[in-house]
Amino acid sequence: GGGVFQGWAGGYPEIVKENELFERYYRELGIVPAGEWGAFMAALREPLPATLRITGYRSHAKEILHCLKEKYFKELQNLEVDGQKVEMPQSLSWYPEELAWHTNLSRKILRKSPQLEKFHQFLVSETECGNISRQEAVSMIPPLLLNVNPHHKILDMCAAPGSKTAQLIEMLHADMNVPFPKGFVIANDVDNKRCYLLVHQAKRLNSPCIMVVNHDASSIPNLQIDVDGRKEVLFYDRILCDVPCSGDGTMRKNIDVWKKWTTQNSLQLHGLQLRIATRGVEQLAEGGRMVYSTCSLNPIENEAVIASLLEKSQGALELADVSSELPGLKRMPGITKWKVMLKDGQWFEEWKDVPSNRQTQIRPTMFPVKDEEKLKAMNLERCLRILPHHQNTGGFFVAVLIKKSPMPWNKRQPKVHQKLPQRTGDTEVTAANSDNSSECITEEPTLAENEESKTMKELQNSDTEQSKKEGVCGPPPSKKMKLFGFKEDPFVFLPEDDPLFLPIQKFYALDPSFPKMNLLTRTQEGKKRQLYMVSKELRNVLLNNSEKMKVINTGIKVWSRNSDGEQFGCAFRLAQEGIYTLYPFIHARIISVCIEDVKILLTQENPFLSKFSSETQKKVKDMAMGSIVLKYDPEPEKPDDLQCPIVLCGWQGKTSLRAFVPKNERLHYLRMMGVEVFKAKRKEEELESKTEEEVQHRLAQTEEGMDVENKERDLVTKMEAEIGEESSQSPVESSAMEVENKIEDLDQSSKNANSHVSQESKDADTSNVKD
Repeated sequence: GGGVFQGWAGGYPEIVKENELFERYYRELGIVPAGEWGAFMAALREPLPATLRITGYRSHAKEILHCLKEKYFKELQNLEVDGQKVEMPQSLSWYPEELAWHTNLSRKILRKSPQLEKFHQFLVSETECGNISRQEAVSMIPPLLLNVNPHHKILDMCAAPGSKTAQLIEMLHADMNVPFPKGFVIANDVDNKRCYLLVHQAKRLNSPCIMVVNHDASSIPNLQIDVDGRKEVLFYDRILCDVPCSGDGTMRKNIDVWKKWTTQNSLQLHGLQLRIATRGVEQLAEGGRMVYSTCSLNPIENEAVIASLLEKSQGALELADVSSELPGLKRMPGITKWKVMLKDGQWFEEWKDVPSNRQTQIRPTMFPVKDEEKLKAMNLERCLRILPHHQNTGGFFVAVLIKKSPMPWNKRQPKVHQKLPQRTGDTEVTAANSDNSSECITEEPTLAENEESKTMKELQNSDTEQSKKEGVCGPPPSKKMKLFGFKEDPFVFLPEDDPLFLPIQKFYALDPSFPKMNLLTRTQEGKKRQLYMVSKELRNVLLNNSEKMKVINTGIKVWSRNSDGEQFGCAFRLAQEGIYTLYPFIHARIISVCIEDVKILLTQENPFLSKFSSETQKKVKDMAMGSIVLKYDPEPEKPDDLQCPIVLCGWQGKTSLRAFVPKNERLHYLRMMGVEVFKAKRKEEELESKTEEEVQHRLAQTEEGMDVENKERDLVTKMEAEIGEESSQSPVESSAMEVENKIEDLDQSSKNANSHVSQESKDADTSNVKD
């Protein structure tokens, strides 16, 4: 394993996978069962298998699983790469519904091997769509052990890069027929730049119930919400506390750990880990569940933190017994005895043995509890440690804590609320904790405030109240919090009487239950170009905490301005990102299409109405031009066809019908329908770079305020011509997009240019032109 197959080892043969101090430390602590040390070290020297998870989101998960098993995995049978046989991917036995798989293919092999190019493109494209996550197997465990329900309020304390956050969002949307689950996820990270990575991950799932914030997790502020006109502290039903750690469980993928490992890292991180975990349990609702996890094997970062937390909680916390959860997952129990070692190899068994000059490096909380009765009551064996050689994974540690009563240093707080009956689209902004106890709940202030800070607070509060009345949630005042990183635009909720909304409501015949109070924009001045939407619970959080919280991103785009639409009655077209949230409220401009129509929409840029089925042509005949919803419902009597519903955003012109769907989503739907979408990498990149240049050129001109109507018409015509000339480079096989048809389309479209090309294409924003 130590780099014999250079390609398979990820290209790190020069690093010697040896660390004498590491072996001495873990042998002495006895975390590996007797007789298994050789297997443990051998596993650590092997490269980590690639693992992927199918997001259990929408009904598409089953279709993707079917596609993977029946097509891509079958193509891997009897395949050899670099003289080594590719093992068939295996599902992770402990992950529900066969939605997680591992394979011995490294990332490098997947990228470079010509035989695997189709499989690699499938993975990349589906990952960008949010249908697949490349995620390490052990990293999938903490969200599963949180036992999330759709009504839970969840805090992810150290969330970046976001694969666990994505799992939590999926769990909220377990029932795709409920557009606004009562629960939400607040995903936090201390690193401003990593927050944007988090936004990218979360956005793939298009949920109105996720908010990304930027704070130090160890001092993340208490948030307030409005409960029937009263302010109450927000307590979370579930908290994921996946803390920064030394990462020695990641040696199989982070090869640098071999040469850099020392006990010093754990000693330095222990205090921070304990502070973050303490802040977590303070904000946990009574009866709530917090999962503490690290990708480290070290008890100083694991059992020591949990034992210290349990001790100072004075019975308010207990470790949950999760031995019956995730059957099939091989785990080791937590340990109750350990020692502390300095980087020079010196051991200490008790705090009293530590010399005074070392007492800043080593703290009392790092040692096990000496009182046997106390230790037994803690049930530390209920923690679980995952060892790499047991199931060919990374190393990992997880502890599940239940909060039985408030922390000794806090006042009383509400219990976890029960699930309420779902009321879709309730326009009234009520509390996330509406059925909690009726008392106003507060926490003891950590420090007494002096008169000056009180005055400052009163001034800020009056400003905040004014902003709240106007529905503006701006960045926090600089006096309150030092801002760093990118400056964020404010979140401005649409006023109830905003004239912008009336034509939208009329055009799409929105249901009276549509929660228009949840619509927001990111600008206070000028034309509103995009409309976003959040759940009413997140609206409550935003409106009541803008002065203390740095929000990076929230909401999904539901409408985009399209000036051409004004002449048809509505200046805003539907956005694909938010269509699954909006669809239940729309009662007009919906066209049901058959599977052949969907294929035409997804493979042709601007197909004429004559291409579609006679039923579709009849439906659009009497409909006004503009933005439309295209709905495909599966037919159970045709089991070979796609068996999950699809909702697409489209545009109806005078003589044509087109879909406004991002490229990767297009490819996803086509794959699910059995249309071959593979294209050679080099040609694809050339075509995309050309298109990108066109987009940038066009955007620059638009921003300078030039009249671009003619330019846009030229651009669309040129793009259509390119598709016609380079049909062999298109993302579909020639049978699905024939050259003759394209040329015929172009001839006719040039005749009709004045009547419809400029109108329908004017709204081709960046993503659509790329498509």
